[in-house]
Amino acid sequence: MHPCCSLLALAVALALVGAELATDHPIAGDSLALKDPMSASDRKVRFKATHDAAIDPSQAGDPRALGATLEVAGTSPGDGATGPITLDPALWTGLGRPAGSRGYRYFDRSRSTGVRKVAFRSGPRGGALMVSGGGGAWPYRIMQPQGEIDVRFTIGTDVYCAALVSFRRNEPGRVSAKGAIAPPDCAGPPPATCGNRVVEGTEECDDGNTTSGDGCSATCQLENTSAVCAGIPTVSGTALKSVLVASGLAHPTYVTAPPLDPNRLFIVEQPGRVRLVKNGVLQTTAFLDIRSKVESSGGEQGLLSVAFHPAFETNGFFYVNYTSKPNGTIADGDTVVARYHASPTADQADPLSEQLVFTVHQPFANHNGGLNLFGPDGMLYVGMGDGGGGGDPMGNGQSDASNLGKLLRVDVSTLPATPQRFAKGLRNPWRYAFDRATGDLYIADVGQDLFEEIDFVPAASLTSGRNYGWNSMEGLHCFLPTCTMTGLTLPVLDYCHSTSQSGCTAAEATHPTGCSITGGFVYRGCRMPDLRGRYFYSDFCRGFIRSLSGGDPATAQDHTAALFPGGRLNVSSFGLDARGELYVVHRGGGSDGAVYEIVPGP
Repeated sequence: MHPCCSLLALAVALALVGAELATDHPIAGDSLALKDPMSASDRKVRFKATHDAAIDPSQAGDPRALGATLEVAGTSPGDGATGPITLDPALWTGLGRPAGSRGYRYFDRSRSTGVRKVAFRSGPRGGALMVSGGGGAWPYRIMQPQGEIDVRFTIGTDVYCAALVSFRRNEPGRVSAKGAIAPPDCAGPPPATCGNRVVEGTEECDDGNTTSGDGCSATCQLENTSAVCAGIPTVSGTALKSVLVASGLAHPTYVTAPPLDPNRLFIVEQPGRVRLVKNGVLQTTAFLDIRSKVESSGGEQGLLSVAFHPAFETNGFFYVNYTSKPNGTIADGDTVVARYHASPTADQADPLSEQLVFTVHQPFANHNGGLNLFGPDGMLYVGMGDGGGGGDPMGNGQSDASNLGKLLRVDVSTLPATPQRFAKGLRNPWRYAFDRATGDLYIADVGQDLFEEIDFVPAASLTSGRNYGWNSMEGLHCFLPTCTMTGLTLPVLDYCHSTSQSGCTAAEATHPTGCSITGGFVYRGCRMPDLRGRYFYSDFCRGFIRSLSGGDPATAQDHTAALFPGGRLNVSSFGLDARGELYVVHRGGGSDGAVYEIVPGP
């Protein structure tokens, strides 16, 4: 998302190999600069410690044989952290004659992002340690002002460390420090404390005790969703901003996470991959790559969503929705809903584990729907467009014999499955949502040429067989020459493609215009309690971000300027993580798609 991700905090610990016992080498840091802007490709890190007698490569091990690790970590809850970064022995060269007599240099010529250069060398007035790099693979994110930043550099059993506590600049997106005093030792920051009511490190929850069976285990891992917010700090008020989570994506279409996995985020790319963001870092290897199966040549075709089974943590099942290349009886562009399997904690799924759930023939390349979503009843819901062609020429929306133009409900306990037609009269329900707390249903149905709409049904009134009107109606207006509203579920909100178009009422004209609504989700996250219950949505053409509460347009608010002051996005989707925090997906023009998180502002 636009406003920046996090910049670096400083802490240096180096470990070198020359002694039999581990040896600490506390060093003073001349300077540290971290930049974490809206674009992850522009992240930067520079650390420099010079003229320090504690830095003496002649007393250290040889990184050409031993390699080295670098780690930078902020010590306050919510600060950035890199984790141990391995510096390959093959990329180190010796300085001086003979090589290594004046120290060592690390240079990764093949890497455009991450740690690119490290110098570890001696000098007449004391040695030097310098680190530089950046880009999307640099994992330190700066979401807030940082506490003490510790850096550790390790070769063998020797550890060089620095602690930066004096900042010239310390704010989300940028940190700079100068003149660090050497710490007393290289013990590093204290480990995460399970039971202190603060989620730290790899903890998934922290409810203030170390008792299992209450939703948060004795080791601070989630047992069920009752403890999903335990240990997460809250921020009062409704001020918002966005921070970039991942960039350089190929036409992303969706983002989600398993119910009990708050440290991973899964991003769907339209050409046929599911990417993984783990602990804030976009992984190089895809979680699932089925590009060989996916037909994505049409603008609305491709891999469109993934849904994790409510019991994914035990059964490893997840369900994808894609338009297929020709495959046996499956024609080119047909919708495939399929189950795959992964070990629940694995970072790659089994690409050979596909089991068909069901398929739907698509007569045209557009209006494929595409969202898989598990509902409050544990059933898999699948949104299907009317099959395309403009105006629903085959009458699928109102046909009780077609799966097109429907919201389908599927019992996936036995495969293959036969979907039930839960609702009809939909043109292209690209994105819809169940409120996690109430079970209320929102459907954002993409319109034809004039009107976009949001349908809302409270959980208490949500029954099978509802008719949302297409192609008899578009929004609140007749699409056919004559129509009747009897028996239809009418939208709670619709808006025009142009305020000057025929039929656009004064009430509809108060809403921003658009051309293709992008439905979102109801916020039920941990961090912003004052926003809980608000349904967020956008428009692919206009890029506004708006919200309303309880299906009531009178409660509408516009968040565009706060979230994306720098310009308009092509919002292809929204998504939720395991904690119910909300994400915005920017499709982009090819390989410049991005995902942003909505966080407390300003």
